[in-house]
Amino acid sequence: MSTLSFSLDPSAAQTTPSQRTQYPIVTGTSVVGLKYKGGVMLAADTLCSYGSMAKYKDARRIRTVGTNTIIGASGEYSDFQSIMDTLEGHTQDDINYDDGHKSDAKSIHSYLRAIMYQRRSKMNPLWNDLVIAGSGFLGYVDKIGTTYEDDFIATGFGSYLAIPILRSKWRPDLTEGEARALLEDCLRVLFYRDCRALNRIQIAKVAEGETGVVSEPYELETNWEGAGFESTKGGMEGDGGW
Repeated sequence: MSTLSFSLDPSAAQTTPSQRTQYPIVTGTSVVGLKYKGGVMLAADTLCSYGSMAKYKDARRIRTVGTNTIIGASGEYSDFQSIMDTLEGHTQDDINYDDGHKSDAKSIHSYLRAIMYQRRSKMNPLWNDLVIAGSGFLGYVDKIGTTYEDDFIATGFGSYLAIPILRSKWRPDLTEGEARALLEDCLRVLFYRDCRALNRIQIAKVAEGETGVVSEPYELETNWEGAGFESTKGGMEGDGGW
């Protein structure tokens, strides 16, 4: 018959391997961004899900960094909060040096690439996909440090559902109003098709020569009367489930 034994030796506790976060818990979904004539614009909803439960409906996933950069994040919300704490310290360092230099969006993009790759290399990644925007700049960084720049970007389910819309309708000479309407169309489709999305959204912009602005949340108008939403699926009677 086996017996349980306990040790008071402090070194015994050090034999347990270091544990890392294996998957995100409280998550936000897509961020969509595009360039338009005279600026850059981002959009995201305000929902954070706890697993499959729509738990937090005022989680704001677009923030300003300094005066001329905005950042949006998909993925683990607590990791995004940690990233923002780091960026706020970086911005304060710029102020403290008082040398007339301020980090622009491209510098922030490069800085975040180094942070994300360093955490990935330690097998303890920050579970976020980030979109960074500034005057004339739009870039992406993921949790393993992969980066690119483009005229339009989408994360999460948006990379499947919003990118085809943007490829079809984006033009380099979009006005601010047209850019806003296009982003709203993308988020409306995501609300219809992504079960982790919400129709309560925020829009942010950085116009050339101006500071970044993030709107207060507002609700998109939606319409569920389309035939695709009303007909049964899979030839089954009932509520349209599979």
